[in-house]
Amino acid sequence: MTHKIMAICDTEEGYAFRMAEYLLEKVKLPYALHLFTAVEELEKFAGREKIEILLIAESAWRLIKEEYIRTQVAQMFILQESGEPAQTLIPQGSGEAKREDTRCISKYQSPEIVVQEILNVIADGSGWKGCPEATDTAVKLIGIYSPVKRCLQTSFALSLGQLLAKEHKTMYLNFEMYSGLGELLRREYQTDMLDVMYYFQSAREKLALRLPSVIQNAGGLDYIPPMQYSLGIKEVPGEQWLALCRNIAAIGEYEYMILDLDDGIDGLFDLLKSCQKIYTITKEDPFAQAKLRQYERMLQQGELGEISEKTVKCRFPIFQELPGSLDMMTHGELAGYVKSIIKEDIYE
Repeated sequence: MTHKIMAICDTEEGYAFRMAEYLLEKVKLPYALHLFTAVEELEKFAGREKIEILLIAESAWRLIKEEYIRTQVAQMFILQESGEPAQTLIPQGSGEAKREDTRCISKYQSPEIVVQEILNVIADGSGWKGCPEATDTAVKLIGIYSPVKRCLQTSFALSLGQLLAKEHKTMYLNFEMYSGLGELLRREYQTDMLDVMYYFQSAREKLALRLPSVIQNAGGLDYIPPMQYSLGIKEVPGEQWLALCRNIAAIGEYEYMILDLDDGIDGLFDLLKSCQKIYTITKEDPFAQAKLRQYERMLQQGELGEISEKTVKCRFPIFQELPGSLDMMTHGELAGYVKSIIKEDIYE
């Protein structure tokens, strides 16, 4: 099957190569990517090939001499470099349709934001057929959940995920109501898990197009930014979270998915039942032990014995020092403890 074509044109070679590198590494678009750093080469190419998407710098656009190139491009994005109004760059005299087919995006922002704007337009277009729902996956779901709080659950989950990611494609999903992950990693996110769930609910055939620009990475571990506003989380049933997890795994071809779970999510037990392994962190103090016993009684009374059967209880030793950065969780005493779990339990 012949792939449709996406072209990037910018005489600023460094920018053009960085944008192409980002698209190739982070975004699996169903297009063949072509890069041009000379307008003349783009014009020659457009003379013989139809271009589905053209991302072109404003300075390069002003050098275009051949009128036919505009008819050869289905959707054009102009990277604005000056402060001129966008309408001065959009081809005139071609009617409303042509104006809709040309968008202006500020060049001086992160590739993530530029690509997200492009994806929003492409995914919202009526001509986009998308991808079929992805459900065929052999991913191993690993649940991390404890009724005991402040027990290093997220530190454990991140360490486990980053260590697995050294050998396997691994995704980490945090379902906490207030994870604080963005602040701890000193990152600001444009989209989060609830946005991904919205994409999934409203147009799941387009999820494969939107997902790559949402995925972040910390210490080699892929993750989707946790929910920044948790008001809507209880409105999502557990079976939809599970379906979303499987779709993400299939789209990204993940081998392992780490679910850092919280009481605030609806369908907690649906997710736990679907996990191959569950790790529950315990502590020695009386309050922690009482909470754990109550949790175990509830599983027994609720006929959720399969969750108990899959659960491995972890009681950490006293660690003298923990990693100072969340993207460096493969080093130190905690990582040494987690490595033994991977070797003895996950790889059994």
